[in-house]
Amino acid sequence: MKLHAQIERWPVAGAFTISRGAKTHVDVVVAEIVDSDHIGRGEGTAIYYHGESAESVLAEILAQADAVAGGLTRAELQTRLPRGTARNALDCALWDLDAKRTGTPVWKLAGLTEPKPLVTAFTISLGEPDRMEADARTSAHLPLLKLKLAGEGDEARVAAVRRGAPDARLIVDANEAWTGRDIAAEAAILTRYGVELIEQPVKAGQDDLLDGVASPIPLAADESCQDRFDLVRCAGRYQAINIKLDKAGGLTEALALAAEARDMGLDVMVGCMLATSLGIAPAFLVSGAARWVDLDGALLLAKDRPAAMVSADGLLEPPGPDLWG
Repeated sequence: MKLHAQIERWPVAGAFTISRGAKTHVDVVVAEIVDSDHIGRGEGTAIYYHGESAESVLAEILAQADAVAGGLTRAELQTRLPRGTARNALDCALWDLDAKRTGTPVWKLAGLTEPKPLVTAFTISLGEPDRMEADARTSAHLPLLKLKLAGEGDEARVAAVRRGAPDARLIVDANEAWTGRDIAAEAAILTRYGVELIEQPVKAGQDDLLDGVASPIPLAADESCQDRFDLVRCAGRYQAINIKLDKAGGLTEALALAAEARDMGLDVMVGCMLATSLGIAPAFLVSGAARWVDLDGALLLAKDRPAAMVSADGLLEPPGPDLWG
């Protein structure tokens, strides 16, 4: 087998803004594993808050060229690389390669049920309330909206989005911006607007701030939960976890993480980084048993790949074999 990898830049439609800043493009890393007439592909987006960059991810992937040439398996990959974006791209490429070799879709190889269309959240970027209200009005026909929050002034933002989209379900992502605030009181305010989930209210590593917090809205760990090793710390503090393949290090770990989380009584959300449909496709397979799905990373781009995943009115279709898996 031969390994190829490269960095690709994809423009964002407008700008994608969260509490940590704005993005006008995303750099993804694509790994290709070639075996005879088959090519397996996987895509990853560097997690900047872990210190990753597209360049560092590319270097990690290319460092596995000899292992790939020697017949690297998914099981071996789990111990050769730590969790993170490089392992995700390679893991997904290996799944895709196996699907093409055998003529069997990944969902069957993984022992999953056949994927069906899923409702995905659509993100309203962080901004002033009037801007967020306007964005919500253009998306008011969608069933589920996700709001980026920043701490100060969040009630005004949520109220504005609710005015713009009175019938949509709402989830919010604080992106760690509620550290030092009264989480239960902040959540109680948001119950007025029908918010059904709050992601990552406090900074990762300061999860003890949630000890004893009785939030009327479920709290989900995002930055605080990467893979199965983080579940013990999250249990009792969060009621849900957000699984992202780039954090977990691939589809293999993401499936195991979802199963173990449910066994522990935690609800599952499946999310993504900004990515093309090639990065979203494997995550879709984890989403079948998820309570919340947030796979709009490709929908926020100005353009997508050929054979891209199709979304209509918030309903995301499963990936086709020409794309992945």
